[in-house]
Amino acid sequence: MIGAHRRLCQLLTVWRRGPNTSLSIRTVSSASSAPDPLDIHKKKLFLWFSHLPKEEKQFGGSFRPETMHVDPLILERREEERSGLLNSPFQSSSPSSPPMTVEQLFHHTDAWTPDLGMNVLLYGAVGSGKDTVVRKLVLDWCCGTTLTQFKLLLPFSCKDLSQLSKAASLREIVGRKYLHLRNHPLLSGNEDQAKEVLFLFNGMEKMHLDFRIGSTELCSDPGEALPAAGVVVNLLRKYLLPEASILVTTRLSALDRIPSKYVSRYAQICGFSDPDHQRAYFSSRLLQQTGMNASNREAEVLVEQLYLNIQKKGQLAAACFLPSYCWLACATLHFLHFTSTQAPVCTLTGIYTSFLTLNFGGEVLDSKTGKSVLSQEQHISLMLYVVRTLGKLAFDGVTYKRRIFSERELEQWIGGKTKTDEELRLLAIFQTDVLNFFLEPCLENDKHLSELGEDDDRWYVFAVPAMQEYLAALYVVLGENKSALELLSKEFSAAIGQASDDVNALFNILSKFIPLRIFAVFNLLKLFPKFFEKISRHNKGKIAWTMTAAMFRLEDSNNDDVLEQVEQNLLGSHGPAPQKYSKGRPFELYPIFMGGLLHYGNRVLLQQLGCNIQSSTVAQITRTLRKYLVKELSKPLPPDEQMDLLVLLYEIQNPRLTAEVLSSIRSICLASVCMTSLKCFILSSVLSCTNTSYCLDKLDLSSCLLNHGLLQMLWPALKRVRQLNLQFNSLGPDSSILLRDLLIEPKASVSSLQLCGNPLQGSGCSSLLEALPENQTLQHLSLVHTSLGDHGAQLLATRLQQLSGLQELNVAYNNIGDEAAVALVEACRDHLNIHTVHLYLNSLSDAGKKSLCVRGENKKKKGQRVRVLASVTEGSDISEEWHPILSMIQENASTWDSKHVKDQLEVFLRDLEWGRQQQPSFWKRLHFRKVERGVRKIMQMVEEDTASKGNTNSSFLDSCLPEGFTSTSSRRLAVELAVPNLTGELITVQC
Repeated sequence: MIGAHRRLCQLLTVWRRGPNTSLSIRTVSSASSAPDPLDIHKKKLFLWFSHLPKEEKQFGGSFRPETMHVDPLILERREEERSGLLNSPFQSSSPSSPPMTVEQLFHHTDAWTPDLGMNVLLYGAVGSGKDTVVRKLVLDWCCGTTLTQFKLLLPFSCKDLSQLSKAASLREIVGRKYLHLRNHPLLSGNEDQAKEVLFLFNGMEKMHLDFRIGSTELCSDPGEALPAAGVVVNLLRKYLLPEASILVTTRLSALDRIPSKYVSRYAQICGFSDPDHQRAYFSSRLLQQTGMNASNREAEVLVEQLYLNIQKKGQLAAACFLPSYCWLACATLHFLHFTSTQAPVCTLTGIYTSFLTLNFGGEVLDSKTGKSVLSQEQHISLMLYVVRTLGKLAFDGVTYKRRIFSERELEQWIGGKTKTDEELRLLAIFQTDVLNFFLEPCLENDKHLSELGEDDDRWYVFAVPAMQEYLAALYVVLGENKSALELLSKEFSAAIGQASDDVNALFNILSKFIPLRIFAVFNLLKLFPKFFEKISRHNKGKIAWTMTAAMFRLEDSNNDDVLEQVEQNLLGSHGPAPQKYSKGRPFELYPIFMGGLLHYGNRVLLQQLGCNIQSSTVAQITRTLRKYLVKELSKPLPPDEQMDLLVLLYEIQNPRLTAEVLSSIRSICLASVCMTSLKCFILSSVLSCTNTSYCLDKLDLSSCLLNHGLLQMLWPALKRVRQLNLQFNSLGPDSSILLRDLLIEPKASVSSLQLCGNPLQGSGCSSLLEALPENQTLQHLSLVHTSLGDHGAQLLATRLQQLSGLQELNVAYNNIGDEAAVALVEACRDHLNIHTVHLYLNSLSDAGKKSLCVRGENKKKKGQRVRVLASVTEGSDISEEWHPILSMIQENASTWDSKHVKDQLEVFLRDLEWGRQQQPSFWKRLHFRKVERGVRKIMQMVEEDTASKGNTNSSFLDSCLPEGFTSTSSRRLAVELAVPNLTGELITVQC
């Protein structure tokens, strides 16, 4: 396949070279230089069908159709089986026939007539892969790898054919699309040349075929003009080019539009019937990061996690039965893990909107099967119908926190108010073609469903949980949840508007006969539109209030941020399954999607789906949303909630709104949020919307699993921060260079930098200290537990004077000895502004600790003293700084080396005990007892934390190793596990 593709590309290169190449051929023989129309046809078809929509090109790498294609399951169906619905692989029995390939579709059947071509009807549900199979079939035929018995393949879109307004012959229809085949002899109808022709009609449900003789006349002449539907009908009847073969693709609801006597074979596309097909699809999509080893390793881990979650046969596995949902899963994971600053801006709302555009773009709901064609006004947008039915169901579920719906509820919400025969026909088509695409039977444990009551009823869920929230958001933003007053006001306003001209004419006529005071009543009519406009504005404000209310729910404040929840739904989670089904699961994506739908790019795509969101509506919602957001931000928010707020602002993609909201924020705390490349990109992009003078007072990114790559993505955000907290991350020596550049950046104004718990090492600290002479803003520097050592402390002591603005220095827990500590304290003592230096938990002797406090006194300048926090005791007395020392240790004990902390605390206890024995004062001895209790309390906490860590790690490894690997989507552990993959090989996984 790859070799054939390469040869065809070489032919295309020669073909594109233009007149210079062809000129040399003409000099030999003018007859031999004439290109073969079939070769031209193959080249053009290959170019046309190689073009992919932009949604398909977001996965990066050398992305070609042949590299990403995975054949779905195709089964031959008998006539009595053809109307069977597409079922989940976990609910259907074994297939009655073996799987087929596209090549086998045209193998002759027992009932085949040798003089006639075959008519194959290939059908499937929405999202089962019909268009992908057609694209792959055409490309393979162009490369000569399939259906080689046909010299000519003619693909047609039935949607395009249905738009032809004038009658045309078969040769004219072919010549209109394929000019080079206008007079080709294979289409002349002479002899049996047409047996080497294959017609492909994709999307037959979009044409109104009528096989009745009274409606579509018979025709056997390829040159006779007929309506496009008539040409297709006569081809299928075998009156027109009977030797030609035909492949028709359609949906389930249109199967009966072609009488069975005109169909040689029924074949159903059944999607991906087993997890191996799904895994192959995931690999083809996600493993496109060529030339990026780290990304490839991460993509392999993602594919493994996704595959293992699919094997659990839960709701995700049932959804990925359709290739379309496999695409959605891959697109979402690519968005979550492979965000790049060079790639175009992508949002989660944009992915779901693109997903619906790929599956329902331009689709209308039309029940007409006859010859007549509905006018444009009579067409019903399929997506709008989905919003008004399933969107209403989704909104009700979000309102009452429900994800499971009974069969009776579906009948009530979707078909409960249908009255006319036309509405019933539309409902039948919708239920056959579309309903199973969005909803699927619930696979939850029966005991979970028994709590909901009505055990005999069938229960359904949305195929992907986020789809329920997206449809609910679209239902609200489109204004479909209007009250009765709003609906009445809209209709009455329209009636007043239509009658305004008549009212004015009547006013002009009657004003000559009726007193003017009576016309005050008529003038009131002109006030109604303004009144209705106020109601409309109130409705838009209500939408904005709904967004903020759903965004800042108190009961959801302890959940993971929305991006973590999305990943967890795809990759699964650790730990045992919940003991009971929770009716109160969070719906935190709902307000995020409502904000994303206001973005202009998403509104353009939705307009193609028939769902129009007016710019005036967006402006009114945005104005009110800004007011509510600023009001809510006056309250303190947990870190995960602050991350959700940043995601909301990013999804809206409105720089002005973002700048106005951030103007009321001076501190962002994302401590313990699992930062990824996407979250770092979101934080940087949101802060870049503000003006150049904007600066955060504090940005807390402690315990966020940051590394050098993520720190690079945060560079635009770091320049806008005064107090930067980066403690307890994975920032090594290479990150020190970036931090050095930050400190010498002219536009940056960092006054406090906390790097506690990062493995900077001596080389990293040395790089960081290079910035000290050029920095004038840094006042507080924390290098706790950064492996500074004696060398780093000595180097810091020599350069400390160059950092004139520094006021506080923390180098605790750095294995610093007496000599280096003394040099550092003396340098701090001679500094103009330093008032505090932290040196506890270092390798200091008792004599060294005693001398440090004495050296803190500046003998040259009386009254100037540096606070030296080295121990909780000073000789036989308690240090004045014992409380801040123990507070710092208690705050960080869970993340520091427990053995080292325990050993240092034991030293403190020995010093306290010796000091207490030397004190004759009873009150001072009580004070010693108080401090001892504080030290013992911290020691007990360290011991308990050590025990709990051991149990957690043991259970984690026990749960991981038997199955190979399971997801840690909620938190990435900073360890590497060598675990066997499914092939038995050892792979290194960064959790």
